Amino acid sequence: MADAAIFDLSGHVACVTGASSGLGKRAATVLANAGAKVVGVARRADALEDWRASIGDSAACVTHDVADRASVAELSSQVSAPFGPPDILVHAAGINTREAADDVTPEGWDMTLNLNLSAPFFISQALVPAMKDKGWGRIVNFASLQTTRAFPAGIAYGASKAGIGQLTRAMAEAWSPHGINANAIGPGFFRTELTAAVFNDPERAARNAAQTCIGRNGEPEDLDGPLLFLCSDASAYVTGQVLMVDGGFTAK
Repeated sequence: MADAAIFDLSGHVACVTGASSGLGKRAATVLANAGAKVVGVARRADALEDWRASIGDSAACVTHDVADRASVAELSSQVSAPFGPPDILVHAAGINTREAADDVTPEGWDMTLNLNLSAPFFISQALVPAMKDKGWGRIVNFASLQTTRAFPAGIAYGASKAGIGQLTRAMAEAWSPHGINANAIGPGFFRTELTAAVFNDPERAARNAAQTCIGRNGEPEDLDGPLLFLCSDASAYVTGQVLMVDGGFTAK
């Protein structure tokens, strides 16, 4: 196989949650540019349609709340309708309520765990049978610096992202014998809607940049290569791993 061909996603169908903004939108665009047919999923219909229009005929969108566990079967049907069942699944939808431990509410806790941890499992569970039939699949979860680090006002978010680390390993154990590799990307500090509170404080953003080995915070394009690696044949022998894309933040 030619070197470049192992990153070619032609003939594959990808589903990306959280595709209306931030790193999810970037991921959906990267996969489309690599040749995949991409179905973007998010709650914000207008933003999602803007993304779809920017890609063209190789993209479709589904407006849906992925945290609604009762409608997972419906979602599975909707994302399979435009191009066939996805064999690449990227779980980029997420929320961080930024509540201090003493202020966490049951509602905030459940919202965080449902969207960040439960949704990736149950959506994957619904779409895995088609991947098994094909004998090939890629699942990419979104981990975080808080998969292994404790941050202020991050107890619910951190618990969900620590869970993502183990969920990824358990998915690999269950499904990789069927040709379905499951891995996670752990972004460092990237400027997105989810991290606006961090970047709105220039001193804090500068401290985070200084904490990395590289000396800067992440730019959207820093995600492209790692994501494409984990979604393609390039990662044929890689599964159950959390790849930190953090400029070396967790190495220091």
